Amino acid sequence: MIKILFICHGNICRSPMAEFMFKDEIKRRGMSSFYYVESAATSSEEIWNGIGNPVYPPARKILSEHGISCEGKRARLLVKSDYERFDHIIGMDEMNRRNMLRILGGDPEGKVSLLMDYTDRPRSVADPWYTGDFQTTYDDIKEGIEGFLHQQASSCV
Repeated sequence: MIKILFICHGNICRSPMAEFMFKDEIKRRGMSSFYYVESAATSSEEIWNGIGNPVYPPARKILSEHGISCEGKRARLLVKSDYERFDHIIGMDEMNRRNMLRILGGDPEGKVSLLMDYTDRPRSVADPWYTGDFQTTYDDIKEGIEGFLHQQASSCV
C-alpha cells in the first residue's frame, strides 16, 4: 500500500481538498486498496487545545459541488514521525516544502515533493485563503492528482 500525506499551512483548505479529491479519484478508478491517504498542516494555527478546526466552509462547498464529502476531517499537525509512516509527503507550495523539511528534519529518502511538480506546469497550488477562488484551487489539485497517478502508473510499467 502506498501512503500519501498532503500538506498545506493550516490543513483546512488545500491539503484536505487534495486528500478527499485523491480518495474520490482512486475510488472511481477502483484503486482504493492500493493507497492510504491523509492530510496535515505545517502550522498549529487551526488547532486549538489539541483539536483541529474542520475543513473551511468554502472548501467543503466546492468539494460537495463535485460530489465529494470531507465529513469529519479536522486539521492535524505534521509531525516528524510522519516521515517514517508515509511514502509520499506532498506540499502545495514552496513555503510548505520549507516548513515540511524543517519539521521532518530533512528528506534523506526523497519523499517530499510539491503536488504541481507532477504536472507539465510546475507551480504552487492556488491558495484560496487569499484569493477566495476555490474553483482554481480545485482545478490545480485535480491536475496535480492526475499527474501524480500518471507518474505512479508509468513507474509500475
